[in-house]
Amino acid sequence: MNNKIIGIVLIIVGVALTLWGFNIYDSASSQVTRAVSGDTPIEAWAGMVGGIIAVLVGIRKLK
Repeated sequence: MNNKIIGIVLIIVGVALTLWGFNIYDSASSQVTRAVSGDTPIEAWAGMVGGIIAVLVGIRKLK
């Protein structure tokens, strides 16, 4: 029972982190930075990658 609750929480947090990272990646200031220097903010990568990892761990906990 505990693993299922932890899995569901990880999936919810992972989706929220992924959306947060994508919002940073898609923001106007990030687009200008990418156009000028080609760099992507580390917060965007951390949010998207961390969110995907959390979702995958959450799915693993549900099984």
